[in-house]
Amino acid sequence: MKRWRTKANVSREQLAEAANYSPDTIKSMEQGVRMPTPRVLDVADELCRAEGLLSAAKDYLQREKFPARAQDFMEREREAISLYWYELALVPGLLQTERYARSLIENRHPPLDQETVEQRIAARMERQDILTERKPPVSLNFVLYEAVLRNPMVDAEQMNRLLEASVLRNVVLQVLPFERVISDAIMGPMVLLESPDHERCAFTEGPFASELSTEPGVVSRVSERLSMIRAQALSPAESARFIEGMVDRRE
Repeated sequence: MKRWRTKANVSREQLAEAANYSPDTIKSMEQGVRMPTPRVLDVADELCRAEGLLSAAKDYLQREKFPARAQDFMEREREAISLYWYELALVPGLLQTERYARSLIENRHPPLDQETVEQRIAARMERQDILTERKPPVSLNFVLYEAVLRNPMVDAEQMNRLLEASVLRNVVLQVLPFERVISDAIMGPMVLLESPDHERCAFTEGPFASELSTEPGVVSRVSERLSMIRAQALSPAESARFIEGMVDRRE
C-alpha cells in the first residue's frame, strides 16, 4: 500500500483523510503493525490508481481460524474418514460445549484479543460438524483419561454433551479410569487420522509444540499406544454409566 501511495505521490495524510482514518493508523497499517481494512484498500486503490491490485488484497485479510501450529492438523481433520483420539487433560475440541471452549480460549496466556477469542470459539464449534454432517459418516473414537472429567471446568452441561455424542452411531467414547492407567497413557494426548486415500498420520501435542507426522515409524508407535490404551479403558457402555454417575454427583 505504501509503495502504491508513494508511486502515485499521495501523502499519508491524504489517504487518511479519504479513508476516514488517522495518519498514525495508516502508518501502522503500512508498517504491518495493524491489518489494513477492506475500506482502506478500496480507497487506496482508487486514490493511487492501482487498477484493482490493492482491492484484490482483501481476499487475504481474513484471519486464520486456528493457531499456526494447529492448521495442518485441522486440514487433515476436515478430510479424515476415521479418527482415534486420546486425551489426558482436556475434553477434545470436537466434543466441547461452547462454554467449556470459551473458558479455555479466554484464559490463554498471553491473552488473546476479543475478536480472536470469538473467531477461535466459532471455528471450534464449526469443527463439530464432523460428528453428524459428513456423508458417509466419519468413524470417531475417543478415549478420555479420568482426569479430564475430574477437572472443575467440566460441568454437568459438558458431561451431558459427552453422553449425547456417545450415542451417535459413528462415535465410540471410552473412559480410562485412574486404576487402569498404564505408562503410555500419561505421556500426553495423541490422535491418529486416516485420509480418504487411507494414508494415516499421527498428531501429538505438547504445551509449546505439536507434531503432525506421516512417518511410518511414528504412526506405528502412536497406533500401538492407542490400542493399548483402548484395551485398558472401560467399554462404551461402562463409560456411559461412569459419566452418568459423575453427572448425578455434579447436579
